[in-house]
Amino acid sequence: MRPRAKALAFALPAAAFAAVAALLAFGLGNDPAEIPSALVGRPAPQFALAALDDRTRGLSTADLRAGEVSAVNVFASWCVPCRAEHPFVVEIGATEGVSLYGVAYKDDPADARRFLDELGDPYARIGADRDGRAGVELGVYGVPETFFIGPDGVVRYRHVGPILAEHMESRIRPLIAALLAPEGR
Repeated sequence: MRPRAKALAFALPAAAFAAVAALLAFGLGNDPAEIPSALVGRPAPQFALAALDDRTRGLSTADLRAGEVSAVNVFASWCVPCRAEHPFVVEIGATEGVSLYGVAYKDDPADARRFLDELGDPYARIGADRDGRAGVELGVYGVPETFFIGPDGVVRYRHVGPILAEHMESRIRPLIAALLAPEGR
């Protein structure tokens, strides 16, 4: 084998390995909950959902522009991570000045109601998104996802995946405090 061909035979696999290693290092350093959203910084999309059942009211975009900080939690009874995050969703709903809304995503209303009866229903309103169309408008990848909307109706943050204690401490509580601050209004 010629010296140039030998060098090339060594350099190509080494370069491919370096490229793959760089991509993995970059990708592994990113937080999966930080999936970019075209909605952040824009008004909440238009949607109107029927009520989950006769115990709640439906949910529409108009509810998110009432001059309050809103959190919209997209959940489903069949979603195991939704069960894990539920205590933190309840905490968000108990925060003074924050209106918590639910979107039952591609779920049977009776199953969603049983889920909430078992774990507690922290939502002011719950829309039933049985066909997933509102989820498409919101850009939902899957459940759970939670959107935080400022008093001006603009989406300020999107959390993908279950909200856990470390997310509450590092992101959610500081975000809510900032949105509730007089300059955040």
